Amino acid sequence: MKILRSFCLFVFVAAGAFTSRACNLCGCHGAPQMKRSFCDLILPPVTRAAFNAVILSLPMALLVPETISAHGFAGSRFFPATLSTDDPFVADEFSLPTVSSIVTPDNGGTRDTEISSDIALRITPKWDIEFGETLITLNPSRGKAVNGFDNLSIGSKYEFFENDEHEAVVSLGFDVDVGGTGSKQVADTFSTWTPGLFFGKGLGDLPSGLSLLRPIAITGLVGVALPSSASTDGSPNPSVLQLGFAFEYSIIYLQEQVRDIGLRPPFDRLIPLVEIPLSDPINRGESGLITGTVNPGVIWSGKYIQVGAEAVIPINSRTGNDVGFIAQLHFYLDDLFPHSLGRPLFGGNK
Repeated sequence: MKILRSFCLFVFVAAGAFTSRACNLCGCHGAPQMKRSFCDLILPPVTRAAFNAVILSLPMALLVPETISAHGFAGSRFFPATLSTDDPFVADEFSLPTVSSIVTPDNGGTRDTEISSDIALRITPKWDIEFGETLITLNPSRGKAVNGFDNLSIGSKYEFFENDEHEAVVSLGFDVDVGGTGSKQVADTFSTWTPGLFFGKGLGDLPSGLSLLRPIAITGLVGVALPSSASTDGSPNPSVLQLGFAFEYSIIYLQEQVRDIGLRPPFDRLIPLVEIPLSDPINRGESGLITGTVNPGVIWSGKYIQVGAEAVIPINSRTGNDVGFIAQLHFYLDDLFPHSLGRPLFGGNK
C-alpha cells in the first residue's frame, strides 16, 4: 500500500509539471488564433474526464450516514475544507475543480477566471505534503485574452497542537510557488516562499446558556509571502502579509451536538460560512496597499465529498470592480480510499 501511495504522489507531480511545461513549449497560450494547438487537443479530454468523475461521484455522495467520518475533527467538531482560506488540518484530500472568477482593475478591467486542482497526502498522521496547479484565463476589456498555467505550488503542513475538549487545533505550514514552472503569459518568473500559522477553534465548550452559539467555529491563517526576486522589469515584488479568516455555523453540529431542529437531507449537512482573505504588502514602496474580499457562502458535506460555493465581494477598488464567485468540489480521500491512498505513508492505521 505504501508503494501504491508513493506511486500516485509521483504521478500527480509529474503530470502537473509535464502539462505546464508542454503548454509553455507549444506557445498555445500566447496564440489565441491557433485553431488546433496542443492544449486544444489535450484540455477538452481532460475537462470531460473531470466532468465524468464528478458525475460518477454524485451517487456515492448521496449515501450519507448519520455521522461524518472524514478528516478535520477536533473532538466532536467537524471542520470542513474551506474554499478561500486554507484550513489548519493535515488530511488526505483532493479538490477538482475549484473555479473562481472576478473582475480586477488591471488594464481598465480584466476578467480573471481560474480553474485549479489541489491534492494533500499525509506522510505521517500529523504531517502532509500538498501540490496545486491552476489554469488562468485573463480577459481584459481592451485587448486579447491570454491563458496559461500558473506556477506549480508545493507545500507542507504539520499539526502540532490539538485539544479535543476545547475543539482547538494549530498547525505550521510552508508553501512555495515554483518560479518558471508556469506559462510566461500569466505566471511569475520568480519563486515565492510562504511560511504560515494555521488555527481552528470551535465554540462547543460554551456554557449551556449559550447553546445556540456552540455550532460556531473560527479558522484562520497568518503568513508572509517572500519573493525570491525584489523586482521584475523594474516593478517591485514586495513581501506580503497574508491573513485569512473563516466564520462558520455548522448545522451538522447543531443537530448532532446541541439540538435536533428537524432538518432533513440535504439541509442537515449544511455549513454556512463567511471567509475573509486579505493581503497587505509590507515593503518596497507598496506598504498599506491592502487587497481582499469578503466571501459569504455555504458548504454541503457528505461522507465522501463536499460541495461549496461563495460570492466574492471586493473590499476596495484595488481588489476588484464587481462581485465574483468561487465554487469547489472536494473529495475526502481518507474515506474514499481508507486502506491505500487515504492513509498516512508512515505511522498510521485507518
